[in-house]
Amino acid sequence: MNYIYVLIIFIFLPLFAIADLPSKQQKEVEHLLDFVRNSHCSIDRNGSKHKGKDAAKHIKKKYDYFIDDIKTTEDFIRYSATKSTMSGKLYEVMCPNKNTIYAKTWLLDELKSYRKTKSNLLTNKD
Repeated sequence: MNYIYVLIIFIFLPLFAIADLPSKQQKEVEHLLDFVRNSHCSIDRNGSKHKGKDAAKHIKKKYDYFIDDIKTTEDFIRYSATKSTMSGKLYEVMCPNKNTIYAKTWLLDELKSYRKTKSNLLTNKD
């Protein structure tokens, strides 16, 4: 019987972790995770390259670990997707036909674009 409770906790725990952020930030974090997951880019973590799906999984894992320190979407990027906690080495993103860029810059640029699109949608509703 106890294993059922453990199973329920593991199924719903990720939902509660994201629920700690305000609704607007939840949507932004979810967008950024989807952005990484669906990207055709590779993220270099400590000399090891990871495709979008694996990179998003790693970022989500770090997000869950640092959830108590994360209050904004920018905090999410800083704590979860900027650098290795172990080595301190910055994550780099390599996209086809583009220059290598730091993951922090890449995600902050995407966040800015996402917010601008959302703002335009709200403005055009009126």
